[in-house]
Amino acid sequence: MPEALRRGAPVGPRLVGGTSFTGKSALDTAQVQILAQACLQGLDAARQVVFGWQRQGQSLEDIYIQGITPCARLLGEWWSADRLDFAMTTIASTHLQQLLHDFSAEFLQEAPQARNGWSLLLLTEPGAQHSMGLFMLSEFFKRAGWMVTLGVPQDVAEFKRLFQSDWFDAVGISVSTDRHLDTLANLLPQLKAGADNLSLRLFLGGAMALREPACLKGIAAQVVAEDAPATVAWVQQCMPLGHTRAS
Repeated sequence: MPEALRRGAPVGPRLVGGTSFTGKSALDTAQVQILAQACLQGLDAARQVVFGWQRQGQSLEDIYIQGITPCARLLGEWWSADRLDFAMTTIASTHLQQLLHDFSAEFLQEAPQARNGWSLLLLTEPGAQHSMGLFMLSEFFKRAGWMVTLGVPQDVAEFKRLFQSDWFDAVGISVSTDRHLDTLANLLPQLKAGADNLSLRLFLGGAMALREPACLKGIAAQVVAEDAPATVAWVQQCMPLGHTRAS
């Protein structure tokens, strides 16, 4: 367990500067570690860290990208290094994801844009254990004016059903493991060919896109190894200026 938590050190705004903080600066590794410790301590402690960052002048976008995203990565590193067991990692990750839900309404109002008429389906690979990154990405797309459907399919059959459930302008798939690479390579061209939208855009993201993008070359979709704001910007650049949804 991290040393601060073993000592029972309090976790909260005081540890990230509190009211004595002067001037906004990027969230650093030490503050990310404090959020991770807070997530292990409890959901309320994690909320207090975020509130402290907001008092420092951090926007929720900054907190999501510079705080929550690296915190999720850090928890994974602690687990891989046997500093945390599976149960503790799961609890902390659940608290981290709950923060995104708790602050969702505020985040969507932070810099809202008008509806653009585009619809997006975001899917995890079949049977994925984690969906926090995809949920965060969906929040950025919603704030940019997209209508977003988020799916966490338990198997390939449900993956196909979600893909075929409606008209979509784009479909993004988060790939975290190599378990379904062959399945996706064979399945996606068939699903795209059978889609109502002949101009459907497909893109891949997730842990594999960041760590091992070469492993995704066999899949007929664009690999986007960017953070959430950059992914939204990239996808929007790929969209046609005018499009008509099939009735």
